[in-house]
Amino acid sequence: MERPVTEADLTFEHVPETDQSFENALAKARNGDRLTVDDAIELLTTGTDSEGIVRRRKERVLEAADRRRAEEVGEEVTFIANLNNNVTTACNVGCLFCNFKDAAHTFERETEIETAGFTKTPAESREIVADAVERGIYEVTSVSGLHPAFALDDDHRELLETHPNPKEINYKPPEAYETSPGTYTDQIAAMSVDDVHVHSMTPEEVYHARRGTDWDYEEVYSRLKDAGLDTVPGTAAEILVEEVREVICPGKISTDGWLEAMEAAASVGFDMTATIMYGHVENEAHRAMHLQRVRDLQDRTGAITEFVPLSFIHQNTPLFEHDVVAGGASTDEDELMIAVSRLFLDNIEHIQSSWVKYGDEHGLKLLNCGADDYMGTILSEEITKRAGGGYGEFRSFADYVEMITSIGRVPVERSTDYETRRVIDPDEPPFGPQLGPNADGTPLLTREERETRASRSAK
Repeated sequence: MERPVTEADLTFEHVPETDQSFENALAKARNGDRLTVDDAIELLTTGTDSEGIVRRRKERVLEAADRRRAEEVGEEVTFIANLNNNVTTACNVGCLFCNFKDAAHTFERETEIETAGFTKTPAESREIVADAVERGIYEVTSVSGLHPAFALDDDHRELLETHPNPKEINYKPPEAYETSPGTYTDQIAAMSVDDVHVHSMTPEEVYHARRGTDWDYEEVYSRLKDAGLDTVPGTAAEILVEEVREVICPGKISTDGWLEAMEAAASVGFDMTATIMYGHVENEAHRAMHLQRVRDLQDRTGAITEFVPLSFIHQNTPLFEHDVVAGGASTDEDELMIAVSRLFLDNIEHIQSSWVKYGDEHGLKLLNCGADDYMGTILSEEITKRAGGGYGEFRSFADYVEMITSIGRVPVERSTDYETRRVIDPDEPPFGPQLGPNADGTPLLTREERETRASRSAK
């Protein structure tokens, strides 16, 4: 049996070595000059002239980023009333950083293997979203596994059914499974309840939604827009460098494919987010290259509303279980990633700190390292939780007001595109959403529901 790859086996062409100096890179950042990849490497490493992170230098980078944040977006910290409705965990791509997925064959009718995963029908998705909208949320985010029975729409289903080699295109008919996810357009239409904002269909999902056809990404995104899709999440990016993707997600969409899909989404008229997932096998050179590719994409499209650094949660993932990684990013690395994102991405206004990845205390610290958005309420969050994340699955408006004011900043409820904003007065409780179609300012959950969720999360 072949020995699995370990951390010691990894060698990369791109390494964090530059001819730039840390002091020059920091001076450029402070002056507001456009940074290069070498500049970013120096700031992310606190200087390649010394081993490890130099705390004194790190604090200077964080200070520069926080000053830039204050200049560009002020003292407001934004958040949104949203729900995560992930449709299915069925997937057979095999990304080594993921523990959200369940092997697709375990969902089949004929299998004797019991799956711990789930698949929701469009009707079930609609019921979940309708309940959340009634409570006051106004954005639903949906990111799912690549279920082999998923098709874009009925036209796509017909092409998949007549393909001479269904296995080659990762397709099985819905009848093979206990529960059918329907089509992507079915799910998007189902989640479009009472003008809720539907944020879904990553480049990876759209790649899946055009398999077996000669359709371009514009065609797929146009059909999704007609079904009710509003904006596109720029996840599935991980690290936009092929030598890293070959290790952590060899079966996934390529760097060029991800960029092509994102440009197509922008050309159809979608706003979108962009992400980086760091702290696994990559180094600071890869992180810097990723930032440049995102910045170049924004130069071309102007459609990215926010950038979201995602610290790798390692505990239950194959990368950790197979000894490819020993852990995730350090707190110093998290702070520098947020800070350098703010300094490097001079064309993206908002940088997000994810409490799901970082927790409350660390997440708040990152709001003083260049971030200005603090994610959303997320009535349900399965992806990070299944990977071993332990920071819960819900934040109330009261939580947000308390946390944001504790660091001397201003809590602001926002829409997905940041165009609609409501400053919240911390002296006027109770706190609840007011921007949604059915939002009236009451809390999203009752006290009993909050206690039940807290108890379940603790278990």
